[in-house]
Amino acid sequence: MLTRRIFLRGTSLGSSVIAMAGMGVAPMWLARAAATEGRKRKTLVAIFMRGAADGLNIVVPFGDPKYRELRPNLGLQAPRPGDEENNGPFGSVIDLDGKFGLNAGLRPLKALWDKKQLAIVEATGSPDPSRSHFDAQDYMESGTPGKTGNGWLNRALGDAEQDSSPLRAVALSGRVPRTLRGEHEAVALGNVQDFNISEQDRLAILRNMYTLTPDAQLRRTGKDAFDAMKMLQSIDKDAKASPMNPERRAVAGVAGQVRNDRPAYEAGGRLGRNLQQLARLIKSDAGVEAAFAEVDGWDHHQNENGQLSILLNQFSNAIGAFCQDLGDRMEDVAIVTMSEFGRTVGENGSGGTDHGHGSMMMVLGGPVAGGKIYGEWPGLEKEQLFEGRDLAVTTDFRTVLSELVRGHLGQNDLSSVFPGFKPGAALGLLRS
Repeated sequence: MLTRRIFLRGTSLGSSVIAMAGMGVAPMWLARAAATEGRKRKTLVAIFMRGAADGLNIVVPFGDPKYRELRPNLGLQAPRPGDEENNGPFGSVIDLDGKFGLNAGLRPLKALWDKKQLAIVEATGSPDPSRSHFDAQDYMESGTPGKTGNGWLNRALGDAEQDSSPLRAVALSGRVPRTLRGEHEAVALGNVQDFNISEQDRLAILRNMYTLTPDAQLRRTGKDAFDAMKMLQSIDKDAKASPMNPERRAVAGVAGQVRNDRPAYEAGGRLGRNLQQLARLIKSDAGVEAAFAEVDGWDHHQNENGQLSILLNQFSNAIGAFCQDLGDRMEDVAIVTMSEFGRTVGENGSGGTDHGHGSMMMVLGGPVAGGKIYGEWPGLEKEQLFEGRDLAVTTDFRTVLSELVRGHLGQNDLSSVFPGFKPGAALGLLRS
């Protein structure tokens, strides 16, 4: 049976809204959301690095002597005096505090670190010892042990106000992930390029379904949805006829030279395109409170450094462009990154690493007390490793998320967000 929820999740309707928001046109409900904007709205963006990202080669513990010993081939070079450009086979790491450094692929994030808008929490992870991608992702997205039908980010949202935007919770993908499933409505935005308005038969059935429903709110939502689709058709037609890409902005620079001040979303791959869509919604005051994005491809059992360098370059360019695009609005936006588990401390024989345990999380944005490494470093000596092979977890991932849910979203009832979990002392990730 087709329902509004299934329809919104199964199409890229949200993408049409994004396209209209970016061009100054909006359906009625989006206009209503903007009209009722009387206070600054906080937005929490969760980015899931699916596949078990190797935290040890992303934020490198070059100050631990065991790091290079256990990774004679994969271990990245420590910062070298005078080598500000970090040249090398994969680049020596970018020094942060004399003990930890960023992989050279994360260069765009160094500016956020210097602005104290990037915090890194080391040795994070789940108490679940599973090395199964599916089980570990399920635990981290639900925020609870065992099988649950909803996610922590959905539970973190307070009850919707009467005039709340339909876009208060958005997934930057073609489906609503476990993290955002639950009692509160969440919409999968898909991608503007994926939206196909030509499925006339399907649209006619859906239009009829909305028209005949006795639910007045549902009728209104349906009308807004199809008005949005018609507007997208018109906008898309005008955009194709235009000799210039509407996203391309060139401005005059020094001595009459032309420079492009557009954020470099293109270098961010799919994540860059998704974050560009989210930035359009935030800048149009569409009422986004929670957003979720995901990046696949972190399961590097072989040829890790080559693949990781490319992936991190896209990852950091996407986030850097997003922060640049939002400018002062980043004061109300916090980003958190996570991965289901880390990878083995020792390298394997194929130039990669295998499924491990502890990893790291990053927290970014204007409200963040950044420029600092958080968490307790457990060490890489044999007796300090989890099961003698992996980085130990000293900070439960829910401790990090709890601070953001309480301090940024203002949800004080953490027992409903993370049932059965009692966070310890606060890390202090947010500025007071």
